[in-house]
Amino acid sequence: MWSKLLNRTVTPFQLIVSYYCIAIALSFGLLRLPFVHQPGVEVDWFDSLFMAVSAVSVTGLTVINVSETYSIYGIIILILILQLGAIGIMAIGTLIWVILGRKIGMKERQLIMIDSNQLTVSGVVHLVLQIVRILVLIEVVGAFILMVHYSRYFNTFEDAMLHGVFTAVSATTNGGFDITGMSMQPYHHDYFIQFICMILVMLGAIGFPVLIEVKQFLKSSSSNFRFSLFTKITTATYALLFLVGAIGIFIIEVFNSMKYMTWHEAIFTALFHSASTRSAGLATVPVTDFNEATHVFMSFLMFIGASPSSVGGGIRTTTFALVVLFLVTFAMGHEKIHVFGRSISQIDVSRAFAVFIVALLLVMVSTMMLLITEPQATLTQILFEITSAFGTCGLSLGITTDLSTIGKVVIMLLMFIGRVGLISFLYSLGGRTRKRKYDYPTERIIIG
Repeated sequence: MWSKLLNRTVTPFQLIVSYYCIAIALSFGLLRLPFVHQPGVEVDWFDSLFMAVSAVSVTGLTVINVSETYSIYGIIILILILQLGAIGIMAIGTLIWVILGRKIGMKERQLIMIDSNQLTVSGVVHLVLQIVRILVLIEVVGAFILMVHYSRYFNTFEDAMLHGVFTAVSATTNGGFDITGMSMQPYHHDYFIQFICMILVMLGAIGFPVLIEVKQFLKSSSSNFRFSLFTKITTATYALLFLVGAIGIFIIEVFNSMKYMTWHEAIFTALFHSASTRSAGLATVPVTDFNEATHVFMSFLMFIGASPSSVGGGIRTTTFALVVLFLVTFAMGHEKIHVFGRSISQIDVSRAFAVFIVALLLVMVSTMMLLITEPQATLTQILFEITSAFGTCGLSLGITTDLSTIGKVVIMLLMFIGRVGLISFLYSLGGRTRKRKYDYPTERIIIG
């Protein structure tokens, strides 16, 4: 009876949101276990909830110092939660179902499709298994390389391994957590570590379908292999935003925080923070050293975020690309968007604008709320915090720990929405889709 009622009243989008809520509840319970904290350390339950939301959403905003709060067991649990948040609830469930030999029905495939941000249910199980294999492979290789390099910083193999694994997981999942207490600042002059972290961040944020297509291209013996339009737009947009971000940060900061840096320090600082700002939340210098113009510029990058079907949040690169392409197409007097020899579907353009406008309103309303509840913070600090949460980035100008209860709730909601996805969250608020059996005559209106 209850299952039939559930099938009639609960949509797949609502189920996905519910599963993420359950994941947060389980993570909260794990982070409240006594042995996960260092001896003598007490953590408020609300702060544990904040950490659970931040970890499941792979954001990295914290109200506590991870290295001073959690024991080795707590750090391992945090790594597991980051994996859960990065791979996705349904992907983890699919992996368990496959291991147990359970048959995956159409309803489960539909949930996997929504959680993986796919357009059809065809091949979603195979896709999920490929995502898990690729993510684990990237993390293992990254952890090994970093572990070997970290051996010059730590006296014991255990410490080098712990820092290597945690850094690899945090970078690949774009989690943004650190166990140094100072993010990546201790390695500001170590360009090798910065380079490896940038590669891991990009591999996690570029989108799993892109990585799968690259894998297929490398294995293909045919010269007729063609990358999908999604891969072309995603890769081009991500690369362009990375370069624009690095150049922008360098130009704004070259006479400010980078004034006394060598040219190679300045270049690596700009490159690293351009990559990290998109979703990762790691920093080689305190972002508070940057000037206000850089903070606003980075807020814009965090608002865009990573690519669809990746570990990152924000409006996503394809949304930003379609909005820009539409504006360019409209300005040139054309009706349809043509790019890479293909036409863009009108429904995709409409969805892109819906996501962009709703995200803009969400950030605006959240900013106004925090301006009321957090009078000690400036507008730039609040905007930076909000876009960092929505983009599941994790960078902060130092106001996270001082937020009021209402402020923390707003940030948690933004992190949750950023991870679940704006479209899934909006659909979860409504019921099942109902098609009209009739339509009205079309009439033009004056615009502009």
